[in-house]
Amino acid sequence: MAAIRILTGSVYGGALLTARHIKQEMEPEGHTVTVLENPVLDDILGNDDALLVCTSTTGQGEIPPNLLPFYLALREQLPQQPGRPFGVIVLGDSSYGDTFCGSGDLMEEALYETSARKVGETLRIDALETMEPETEALPWVRNWINGI
Repeated sequence: MAAIRILTGSVYGGALLTARHIKQEMEPEGHTVTVLENPVLDDILGNDDALLVCTSTTGQGEIPPNLLPFYLALREQLPQQPGRPFGVIVLGDSSYGDTFCGSGDLMEEALYETSARKVGETLRIDALETMEPETEALPWVRNWINGI
């Protein structure tokens, strides 16, 4: 069974609710899931849990304020995480064009710089198409866990 730390970035609560739903559904299946609402770098140091970024995108493709300190610390300190599995679920609005789901791209790039290993394709959930992102995220997570 997998141990997963979900790094959430949420402005209006959609990504946080999605992360909590993942935890609620995956723990009865034997997985250990920690949802980090205001993650800090120390949350990923000293353990080898798989990392799952579950974030919305704000403004022009930016990282939400509650995830931004983690992202900045990750970029500044680059704590090496060789081979550590990670995945990305990002919520966005495709009407924003080029910046659609931009925060997921930023987090992915930062984790690659630590030598972490991406598992699966990024799940991009479009608010124009999906009213309940958690229903789209859960099957993706179950598949993602098989790859970690």
